Amino acid sequence: MKAFIIKAPGQSAIGDIAQAMPGDGEVLLQTRMVGFCGTDLSTFRGKNPLVSYPRIPGHEIAATIVDVGKGAPAHLRAGLNVTVSPYNSCGACAACRRGRTNACLRNETLGVQRDGAMKEFFTVPWQKAHVAEGLSLRELSLVEPLAVGFHSVSRGRVQSSDKVAVIGCGTVGLGAIAAAARAGASVIAIDLDDRKLELAKQAGAHYPVHSGNEPLHERLLDLTNGHGPDVVIEAVGTPGTFRTAVEEVAATGRVVYIGWAKEPVTYETKLFILKELDILGSRNSLTEFPDVIDMLQRRQFPVESTISRTVRLEEAGDALRAWSEAPQAYSKILVEMA
Repeated sequence: MKAFIIKAPGQSAIGDIAQAMPGDGEVLLQTRMVGFCGTDLSTFRGKNPLVSYPRIPGHEIAATIVDVGKGAPAHLRAGLNVTVSPYNSCGACAACRRGRTNACLRNETLGVQRDGAMKEFFTVPWQKAHVAEGLSLRELSLVEPLAVGFHSVSRGRVQSSDKVAVIGCGTVGLGAIAAAARAGASVIAIDLDDRKLELAKQAGAHYPVHSGNEPLHERLLDLTNGHGPDVVIEAVGTPGTFRTAVEEVAATGRVVYIGWAKEPVTYETKLFILKELDILGSRNSLTEFPDVIDMLQRRQFPVESTISRTVRLEEAGDALRAWSEAPQAYSKILVEMA
């Protein structure tokens, strides 16, 4: 069967691999659509330390059940469209023992530490397949990245009384914006791209801030009665935005990091203590898939506006290369597999 393979940094190809077959407790899925995300871009650029090559990407998935192995429940049947939770967990590490399997120390995410869904067929344990009635393939492929943003809001303990600033309005950041707005918070979206800020408003942001055109510090003070945001969610992953989150959050506020800076970050650490901050990491998602599915079923998210480009499998390599050369030009690229 055909698969899209990142063979080495900057090199990709479509190759033939062995046919997938379901075992007991598994479902066989036909991949229908896959979203590229920043992790895939880092893999293509050779900047993802979790990846070895060659690697088949694909963890933002829309698929159709083809066959069901022994032991899978009756509600999973051939012909149903599903999205997939791409993470696994060992069940024995400290994170798993606390019930936070999303942060499993031995996690292997599809398309990252192990081969992903950019192949004609693949298998997963039946528990990883999520039926979402009424959602299109395009919507199904957005569930996972939006759930990552939703999880960051859960980590930040966002409440309706909070003023929440989200730095970065890519798909994950849009998920954080949507989740914070659903929680009733006042949401400030920060980006350098007017188009992404418009998307942020459609996703639920109340105040868009272009940090390249207006002084961010003064604007945040204006929007928060001089205090700073109660919660800052960082969804970019640069040393500068990591520092900005700590500098701009209110005293006794919460900082949530989703982005992963690819180099060391130098902090003014006295701010941690003087403000008595809660500084939190946010990895993957945990229980957020149903909430995202509910939001999409209610048509409360700008799906079509979020998708920048849709390509066929044979165009996937060119699309990744174009994104690498002009990262600001795209918010979400989808690959039609079948």
